Amino acid sequence: MMSDLGNKEIMAQNIQRLMDKRGIDRNKICTDLGFKYTTFTDWVKGNTYPRIDKIEMMANYFGVSKSELVEHYDENKPYYANPEIAQFAQALQSSPYANNLITSITDLSEEEMAETLKYIDFLKSKRNT
Repeated sequence: MMSDLGNKEIMAQNIQRLMDKRGIDRNKICTDLGFKYTTFTDWVKGNTYPRIDKIEMMANYFGVSKSELVEHYDENKPYYANPEIAQFAQALQSSPYANNLITSITDLSEEEMAETLKYIDFLKSKRNT
């Protein structure tokens, strides 16, 4: 049974919220994704629950995770549950240097990463002198 993924009402609310947010009506999404209008309407009204492949299609269409379709949406809930990760994500978003640094280190070997960390520690130690 699909109920462990979420309930029909939550799915219906989330589909409608995402459609409203993007200014998409039922006809457009049905045309774009090849859904039968009556079937899609049943999902939006909370009468039935889509199969997982259809949930995945909608998630990709809206550019969200499947969980954003099947789980209760709370606009006040922080995107990252861990405050340290939220702070890190904010730093990445607001600093082009931080973003470039993270992007640059993704290709480093373990040895290069260790050397980079040593250099960062060296720079920090100079700050305290």
